[in-house]
Amino acid sequence: MNGAESLVRTLVAGDVNVCFTNPGTSEMHFVAALDRVEGMRCVLGLFEGIVTGAADGYYRMAGKPASTLLHLGPGLANGLANLHNAKKAHSGIVNIVGQHATYHIEYNAPLTSDIEGLARPMSAWVRTSPDSKSIARDGAAAIAAARSHPGQIATLILPADTAWNEADGIAQVPADSQRASYSPQAVDEAARVLRSGEQTLLLLTGKALTEEGLALAARIAGKTGCKVMGQTYNPRMARGRGRFSIDRIPYVIEQALPILKDFRHIVLVETNDPVAFFAYPNKPSLLKPEGCEVHRMCESGENSVAALHALADALGAKASDAKPQQLVELAKPAGALTHASIAQAIALAIPENAIVVDESITTGRGFFPPTAAAAPHDWLQNMGGSIGFSTPVATGAAVACPDRKVICMVGDGSAMYTLQSLWTQAREGLDVTTIVFANRTYQILKGEFAGVDAGEPGRKALDMLNIDNPTLDWVSLAKGMGVSAQSVTTAEDFSKALTNAVREKGPRLIEVVMA
Repeated sequence: MNGAESLVRTLVAGDVNVCFTNPGTSEMHFVAALDRVEGMRCVLGLFEGIVTGAADGYYRMAGKPASTLLHLGPGLANGLANLHNAKKAHSGIVNIVGQHATYHIEYNAPLTSDIEGLARPMSAWVRTSPDSKSIARDGAAAIAAARSHPGQIATLILPADTAWNEADGIAQVPADSQRASYSPQAVDEAARVLRSGEQTLLLLTGKALTEEGLALAARIAGKTGCKVMGQTYNPRMARGRGRFSIDRIPYVIEQALPILKDFRHIVLVETNDPVAFFAYPNKPSLLKPEGCEVHRMCESGENSVAALHALADALGAKASDAKPQQLVELAKPAGALTHASIAQAIALAIPENAIVVDESITTGRGFFPPTAAAAPHDWLQNMGGSIGFSTPVATGAAVACPDRKVICMVGDGSAMYTLQSLWTQAREGLDVTTIVFANRTYQILKGEFAGVDAGEPGRKALDMLNIDNPTLDWVSLAKGMGVSAQSVTTAEDFSKALTNAVREKGPRLIEVVMA
């Protein structure tokens, strides 16, 4: 058994049984080992950002890490944007990055780089295996790091000769020594604040946004009168009929400030102080009102559901205390494609137990109220703000949950960053319906241009904000990668196309042409 095989066998024994890959020469012995070892599913991405984003989506839905296989420093660098998003989402990932043979590095061949230096900003754990007999042990340590609470990115660098030289065997992954817990004292403090009668916001993310966590929050809100919200973007949120529907803090500062202005207390559950996404001239960075006290009940990765149980018990909040909610009435849309008609069509089409991956940015800001009345589903968002997130995350989510329909919503500008995801979806037969909102511009940037008081955009500025010359042909792009596609221009056509796509298995794409 060589070093590469000892690592693959260690990964499989450690329940890391999916590898999202884009290998090169230095990783060929690892590739060969994948042939010899049963139990590892290999999923090829045509760009490293697909590989790292898919690993993020896989962790969010499977609750356990996948591995990646990346080619040297440039391959890792190509995947860093979606590793940034994964880090912000606390997704556990085991990166395997090839390196030149130890004796070859001194010659400064063209692909030589500081791989550890590239890895550290996005990784909580980085190690270069020094020899073939260390690889299995290092791999087991990487798995343990990725499984931490919260999840972490672990990057193991594999010099080529350590992969091809003889190894001793596999290594056992250390038992999880970190049991997710919470602070009873923090729960007592939260209960004190909620009993005070002062206006209080219970701000949630992480596991608190599971169906169970939300049900507990509904009881607490009904008992105390507090407001419950989610942070602006969340790794995963249970939504749909029968689940407690909450609003999120708006992205736009001018919308967020009035909503938060009257709160005297904010209780944080796995989240942080609400802050603006960017700095803007003459606008605050912190969104909480002056004099508002912040109380942390749970850190990220703590057992927030157990903490909410304890808080409900402390307050005497029962299931009967939860107030009934008024949901938006759903109706089949007609006429022009507007944000409202698109939202209605999506809400009607979401099937039970679907996974919605949302990178709709400007088009999708009004999607939450109607989709609260949709069939029960999970909603995934971009935690790190680096665009090109949704199509790879949808790919990984579909690998993790082959029995669930995945709906990916993305703007045309964002989709161009990682459109190679469509090829992987076609190759793997993944059940993903991708909705591309084609407004043929970076609409978010037009809003940001105004938001930072940069004046009126001139010709050069508009050239950098518009993507309509030439016009992107999403039907042809999708079909060129093996995915059936169609373009729609009316609400009726969109509703029909989406309903049909949801009923059929396999990858589909719908281009929604915005006027």
